[in-house]
Amino acid sequence: MSDSGCRKCCGCQGAGRSGAPVPFCCRRSPRMLRLFSVVITAGLLLACLTAYVLENYTTQPAYTAAGREHPRAGQPPYPGRGMDNIFWFLQVSDLHISKFRDPQRTPDFKKFCTETVDVIRPAIVFVTGDLTDAKTKNRIGSVQHEIEWQTYQSVLKQSRVLEKTKWIDIKGNHDAFNIPSLESVNNYYRKYSAHRQDGSFHYVHKTHFGNYSFICADATPSPGPKRPLNFFGFLNQNKMDELSKLASETVSSNQTIWLGHYTTSTIVSASPGIQQVMGSAIAYLCGHLHTLGGLMPVLHTRHSQGTLELELGDWMDNRKYRLMAFDHDLFSFVDLKFDKWPVVLITNPKSALYRSPGREPLGKIKHSTHIRVLAFSPSQITSVLVSIDGITVGTAVHIRGPLFSIVWRAEDYSKGMHYIEVHAQDTAGRTTVKGHDFVVEEIRLLPFDIVASFILLTRHYIMARVLFVLVFLANIIIILAFRYQRKPQLKESPGVFTLTIFSFHVLCKTSIFYYSVLLFTCYVAVGPWFIGEVIDGKFGACFVFGVVVDGQFLEGSLTFIFGILQLTFFNIPLMCYLCWCLLLRCRGACFRSHVKYTGWIRTIPMHLFIAAFLMWQVYSCYFLLVTYGTAAFFLSPVRTWSVLLALVLIYKAWTLNNSSIRTFKAEMKNCPYS
Repeated sequence: MSDSGCRKCCGCQGAGRSGAPVPFCCRRSPRMLRLFSVVITAGLLLACLTAYVLENYTTQPAYTAAGREHPRAGQPPYPGRGMDNIFWFLQVSDLHISKFRDPQRTPDFKKFCTETVDVIRPAIVFVTGDLTDAKTKNRIGSVQHEIEWQTYQSVLKQSRVLEKTKWIDIKGNHDAFNIPSLESVNNYYRKYSAHRQDGSFHYVHKTHFGNYSFICADATPSPGPKRPLNFFGFLNQNKMDELSKLASETVSSNQTIWLGHYTTSTIVSASPGIQQVMGSAIAYLCGHLHTLGGLMPVLHTRHSQGTLELELGDWMDNRKYRLMAFDHDLFSFVDLKFDKWPVVLITNPKSALYRSPGREPLGKIKHSTHIRVLAFSPSQITSVLVSIDGITVGTAVHIRGPLFSIVWRAEDYSKGMHYIEVHAQDTAGRTTVKGHDFVVEEIRLLPFDIVASFILLTRHYIMARVLFVLVFLANIIIILAFRYQRKPQLKESPGVFTLTIFSFHVLCKTSIFYYSVLLFTCYVAVGPWFIGEVIDGKFGACFVFGVVVDGQFLEGSLTFIFGILQLTFFNIPLMCYLCWCLLLRCRGACFRSHVKYTGWIRTIPMHLFIAAFLMWQVYSCYFLLVTYGTAAFFLSPVRTWSVLLALVLIYKAWTLNNSSIRTFKAEMKNCPYS
């Protein structure tokens, strides 16, 4: 650049010609431009992703009182002093009764069926799946243990819980592990459960003040493969048509609740989709995710149609259960820890977060005359103290059964958000404090936790498909591009970036490596990963897009996630390691002498890097052997065969000396390593 040109751009007045530093704006570094472009592109993508997440997982449906008001919102009866227009019920999920683990799980469940049910006296108890564990002792394999089902049934019989309440248990994915058909003798759900009928169904709870519909959706696959291939539920078109018919039967009911084992985000459903079919329900109750190992103790959200989705923590480790009530058709609930007393549920005024405009008569809150609280304990409740916004309202009066109430003036709280808190104490000295925000007048719905909404609202099987395709295409494009792109001219002391590009050219222009890596990557997307006993006695083939077993096709879901892991943690690292090895070969190194070119500090991490991924792949082979049998282990191109392929390619990378390698060696002969 001339002095005049430099002055025009920044006024540096010829800096650099006399040895002075050249200003940054005068430098024309292609590397900096590339880095700047990458940063800008990444920033734009991140901004788009952030906008999408905020739009879809924080913005709640904007119901208006004028357009979505419940037809009975202003009609009596209103929540008052009496024990009328109210009933309550329980949910428990993911029992996982096991013959191998946690011997206290079953005795605690028996105590739940005796003491907890005796104290609360629910109208209905729903058990939303995974009644038994159905795992082998090593927790890797899956098999239906009849003794686990017999244990479950014996608890129901010994506690006589079926005589005390309506007990409805539905299947979970563990209850369908390794079952070739619904008619199989291993389908112990038909023999030992309380409901004993496969498929979705509609139960109507009838009261003198109206009917309440409960639709139980069975999304377990049939046939039921071994774990982990049935982590996702499946609802084909026939099952969706059946559910649509059941939904139409609820038109005359006061309220409708749907139940299932799987969260809607882990159900692969045909058109129009499970969330749309249950769109008129006030809530969907489920389990399955086990609070994600304690990372998400509360997994609640709202669908775009307005239906609440309320995942319940598991009984297996957390001993969770849920108390719910309809009080004058207002839905309230509280998630509880087993054997913690007293149990308290505020039914009026209900929580502002879980309001459902148009689905429940919220207008009855402002016409109500009493605050209403359900309080339960094995010991007598001695006091139920109510406060609002930190100001004591008074002690609620015991009406009958678990109902306590106290007079209030709803109009005094008509403006804005308020907080109600209840302190309940029993004769044993135990105290429970429960509270929530509430509103009397209509306001915009409150947002749920963004992470919980993402987990429950995202169709993860679709996201997994998209990510797999993107990772696959990126891998293929890189391989093809370096194969047909002209290789760079090496200059003296090339940088790391240039050497990296050069190493990919060496890999892709050496046919044995190019075709091996390309075909193996393509095979992950199109070929069967393994052929083995997907179900005991039933051979099947697993592809990334689904599983074929016993003449049935189960659409891909978790398989796409496994595909992403395969490409990310084996195919791509293997390709990078081969590039590194070939670059050293072109520098004239062999395996015995390559340390002098890189030093121990660089060499050891690289070898540990590939060793870790090889061990991960070897463990995957072991998992395949234990889960799907010997045939699956030997007939697995993506797992077992790939380990052998990787070892052969690594060996060739250090020993191959064909014309292509010699040509690249010659190009780097006079190029100092950096």
